Amino acid sequence: MTDRLILGIESSCDETGVGIVRLGPDGALELLSDEVASSVEQHARFGGVVPEVASRAHLEAMVPTMRRSLEIAGVELSDVDAIAVTAGPGLAGALLVGVSAAKAYAAALGKPLYGVNHLAGHVAADTLEHGPLPDRCLALLVSGGHSQLLLVEGLAHKITELGSTVDDAAGEAYDKVARLLDLPYPGGPPIDRLAKTGNGCAIAFPRGLTGPRDNRYDFSFSGLKTAVARWVERSEKAGDELPLADVAASFQEAVADVLTMKAVRACKDLGIDTLVVAGGVAANSRISGLAAERCAEAGIDLRVPRPKLCGDNGAMIAAIGAHLVAAGAEPSPVDLSTTPGLPVGTIQVR
Repeated sequence: MTDRLILGIESSCDETGVGIVRLGPDGALELLSDEVASSVEQHARFGGVVPEVASRAHLEAMVPTMRRSLEIAGVELSDVDAIAVTAGPGLAGALLVGVSAAKAYAAALGKPLYGVNHLAGHVAADTLEHGPLPDRCLALLVSGGHSQLLLVEGLAHKITELGSTVDDAAGEAYDKVARLLDLPYPGGPPIDRLAKTGNGCAIAFPRGLTGPRDNRYDFSFSGLKTAVARWVERSEKAGDELPLADVAASFQEAVADVLTMKAVRACKDLGIDTLVVAGGVAANSRISGLAAERCAEAGIDLRVPRPKLCGDNGAMIAAIGAHLVAAGAEPSPVDLSTTPGLPVGTIQVR
């Protein structure tokens, strides 16, 4: 058996990603290219992603991003052996652009098409940096719209959701708190930078769903966001100077504390010794740092992809596609549809 090239297309939100991965006969993955075109600046003035703007940006960026990815990988489109594309979850119009492009490329080349789950792709991204995952591991997935604890029993076989957010995801809370503090969108990076100069213990913000009767693995960040808003409001009414760095650090500490505590708890409960932290918010320095501290104390192997692989990208879609190809999965049908609410347990749309 020879090497196979898997091309991945991602367009679930505001990044147009095209990545190419080489799948070796032994199942090893080699990342050849990972090109991303972001429309985040077009959404910044709205304080969040505008679906129609995102869809138009994908239409404009798809072909140029594809050309750059092929050029960097040093391959021709005809060299590709299979095409993987995000079929969900995500914005309906944005997903449609990627899936339509993937169908066109697959039909023109006569290559198999795999419609895959965006969330599974985030977990698969780690294998591009740290190699194969153990047969059984836990994934903490934290992104703009998702905060989930996942039991992974083979990336091409079974992913089970143990817990999820019941309201705002961590990334959404970051964006809303950044708006309160007059920081740029998206809120994660500026809050992370500001928090490094503040005291994370200065303000005792609440830790949602951490009581004895609360679900052990679910998350809630809406109350935390509201608590920050009320604290800022009281300070402004009192005429106090707002300690921005302390607010940012204390908010970030509350988020990191809950995420990492519940992830390590789940590992202990299930007897799992490998934790993968994935998704765009995994690039946050305090979340990854506190996860490292707690995993070291508990004897858990922590895996976090480098920041570029944490965000939405085509390489992660190529990676999950490669796992499906290696497992001998049948391609998706040619009339593949997008599924904006695709559950994480559905790794491939058939």
